[in-house]
Amino acid sequence: MKKKILYFTCITLGLLTSCKKELLTPESETAVATLDYAQFSTVGRIQGQVLGLYAGLRAGDFYGSRYLIYNDLRADNFLAQSSNSVTAYQTYNYTLGNGAQEVTDFWASAYSTINRCNLFIEGMAAKGTSVIGDAVAKNYIAEAKLVRAISYYSLLQLYARPYYDGQGSKPGLPLRLTGNSVAGNYDLARSSTSAVYAQILKDLNEAEADLPLNYGTVAVTNTTRAHRNTAIAFKTRVYLTMQRYADVITEANKIVSATAPFVASSGVPLALQSDVTNVFKTPYTTSESILSMPFVTGTEAGGGQSALGSYYFGVKLYSLNPDGIIGDATIKTSDKRRSFVTLSGGLPYLSKFPTLAAAGYADYVPVIRYAEVLLNLGEARARSSNSLDGQSIALLNAVRSRSDATTVFTAASFPTPQALFDAFLKERNIEFLGEGLRSPDLLRLGLTIPGKGNVPAVPSTSTQYIWPISGTELLYNKLMTDN
Repeated sequence: MKKKILYFTCITLGLLTSCKKELLTPESETAVATLDYAQFSTVGRIQGQVLGLYAGLRAGDFYGSRYLIYNDLRADNFLAQSSNSVTAYQTYNYTLGNGAQEVTDFWASAYSTINRCNLFIEGMAAKGTSVIGDAVAKNYIAEAKLVRAISYYSLLQLYARPYYDGQGSKPGLPLRLTGNSVAGNYDLARSSTSAVYAQILKDLNEAEADLPLNYGTVAVTNTTRAHRNTAIAFKTRVYLTMQRYADVITEANKIVSATAPFVASSGVPLALQSDVTNVFKTPYTTSESILSMPFVTGTEAGGGQSALGSYYFGVKLYSLNPDGIIGDATIKTSDKRRSFVTLSGGLPYLSKFPTLAAAGYADYVPVIRYAEVLLNLGEARARSSNSLDGQSIALLNAVRSRSDATTVFTAASFPTPQALFDAFLKERNIEFLGEGLRSPDLLRLGLTIPGKGNVPAVPSTSTQYIWPISGTELLYNKLMTDN
């Protein structure tokens, strides 16, 4: 196992003082510096702390971009063109151990982000609120809660059994809600999956109440920072994952009109783009982009080797599987989303994130899009009623027809409700190719992860269905148990 600072040891954006090289030893791996409340002494410093929360979320080992990569490579749409374990090959072929780089680094990055949020919330309570006032403080704390919720949700998708398996009774995660800012005892047992989801929803509900409706007309801020509709949208994802379909409908109805064209009537005016390719082009701040992680050409490497553009289009570590979703003949060649498939050396590659290393891999990383909210709502309506629900089909058409105007679904298109459920999964598979939703979609329903190439299928009963727990966590948290 390579030596590294545990996820709770260092925060690099001012919440804690800097780490020292002498801490890179086994004896000192749990040593941390003290929380510096001077970072909450001015409006500017507090604003910097808020932006630091998002910097944690968009770290290369987290949402910018390996979380998406891991969830796609676990599934069936990509084929490895390299056997380099540094670039997720063990995730691809299910040979991960507790000490694998992706297992330890993702855990560390996600919990580091959670710790940033916890320390920020505590710093605001102790000093920051008195500096900036209650109204703005609520906004900022709500952003911290939303980032924390996304972080815990992301961890659950890889390290815990899906919610359907025992209705959340299986082991989840250590639920850390206070900041680690001084050396001490970090032993903490795993809470149940249900308890972690309950905290995620608590954070999102509180964030919805305190986040602003919008940040004026500044599109980049409305895309890269959380607003009220961001919290609502993410709740539709969480509830769908839990198979709580009535709750998906309740939340989605807050930001989806009853009839086409489906739009959000309050807050940030969310709507589908007429051309899906606009979402993935400069300036990346469309009405569909509810929350995205920004990267700036020339000043930020966008995750460098971790970048989506590196994996799928630049270095070409993974090609598209001809037997995956791009091989589905029912998705027409004229479908606009097929323009994201580019041939190179006789192999198909995903060009949805086309900016290459020379330009700093500057493509924004999507966290959640309005298209997902529409499909979440449509699937939930169909599954909750076990019927060929009319609005469900209309929502499915909204996403399909903006890329393929020649296909229009009707009730006659589906012989059974199950056929409609399957149509939603297929639509999500092509719509969000490369955006990290494929594996969570399979796991939330207990479906077998299909095989690809020489890698066999993984049934829901397999130990490979979820990741092992980070070996670093097992080493330093004596109450932690493995999967």
